[in-house]
Amino acid sequence: MILDGNDPTAIAAAARALRSGALVGLPTETVYGLAANAGSDTAVAQIFAAKGRPSDHPLIVHVADASGIAHFASEVPAFAQKLVDAFWPGPLTLILPRLPGVATGATGGQDSVGLRCPAHPVAHALLVACAAPADGSIPGDAPVWGVAAPSANRFGRVSPTTAQHVQDELGPDLLVVDGGPCQVGIESTIVDCTRGVPVLLRPGGITRAQITGACGVAPLSRDDLPALTPRASGTLEAHYAPTAKVRLMDAKALQTALDLLGAEAAHIAVYSRAALRTPSARLVLRRMPDDAAATAQQLFAALRGFDEQGVKLIWVETPPATARMGRRARPAAARSRGLKCRRQKPQPMRVACSGSIYMRLHCVVKLTATFLEKYTWQQIGCVVPLWSPHVRRPRCLRPAVQAPPNRPSRPSASSRSAMR
Repeated sequence: MILDGNDPTAIAAAARALRSGALVGLPTETVYGLAANAGSDTAVAQIFAAKGRPSDHPLIVHVADASGIAHFASEVPAFAQKLVDAFWPGPLTLILPRLPGVATGATGGQDSVGLRCPAHPVAHALLVACAAPADGSIPGDAPVWGVAAPSANRFGRVSPTTAQHVQDELGPDLLVVDGGPCQVGIESTIVDCTRGVPVLLRPGGITRAQITGACGVAPLSRDDLPALTPRASGTLEAHYAPTAKVRLMDAKALQTALDLLGAEAAHIAVYSRAALRTPSARLVLRRMPDDAAATAQQLFAALRGFDEQGVKLIWVETPPATARMGRRARPAAARSRGLKCRRQKPQPMRVACSGSIYMRLHCVVKLTATFLEKYTWQQIGCVVPLWSPHVRRPRCLRPAVQAPPNRPSRPSASSRSAMR
């Protein structure tokens, strides 16, 4: 059942459901979440069951404002407080030391807890209603200081960015509060604050540069400080995956593949900035925005739409090496540094992903971390080979080559001497 988030009675109904231990679909500025009372392990267990999610994979707890931290965390380092002051409410999750005996189920049994204050007005209204003092009308009613709310989708699938996505994924019986399409459209940035320095575990809506500017400390990556890294939401090997197979290809490779397949091309969706030509009427072509933030905002919705159209393959144009979306961004940047653009030997590469996953790419040109944070292609949660003209083409897309006719072999040196 979908309720209008702008209706106060819908907010009240959703708050009653959460306080009674039920699940609710919650809109945020990033993606829609599947919310439950973070203080009730029984309620939280329903999230793991509904999603098919491992119970030791921790959930992010959402609070109405910064005062909610005291109900879940035992300590807030100075740099973490600066991040709260700069980015809350907003798409930033902070992992902090957990108070003993609090939110054990939501944290997967860890001694840390991930906290976020969403910026969405509907989410804020619902969280405030949940934390309001009990009026005594319901026996056993008590304030809910925070809700555990991972993305409202089956585990490993593409995150929902509309209320209809949630209903399609989890069924009509779930109460979903409709807050409209998500404005950010990708997951929140996760920063670990439990080890004395900020450690970026999952890039997202808040960039590394913004974090550095706010707290005065450049965040480390999880590879810089691998010891005692807490488990965090959305950091497993495969995540945010559509049903169709996804391939990243540059514009030239996309056009070459379409030319080779010709009018027989079918069951393929192409999402690109470049204007492509194809004689096939059975392809799904979707124009990618030139703006990086706009593309990130619609990425999950685009992948879901392609799945709904029944395609088997999704070809996505490779993002540029910088946040600038212009087609000549990389050569221009290289020339400004006096560098030559050269081909590199394709090799397996592991990239720290913005959506909390790792993708192994067979890459020709290394994608920079700056762009990954901004553009978040790593949200595509599956093994993705980056195919370009410099990489051996798949056999099905190689043009047929006819063998040359037999020619007489060249005479040996001794035979040439005998002929003379």
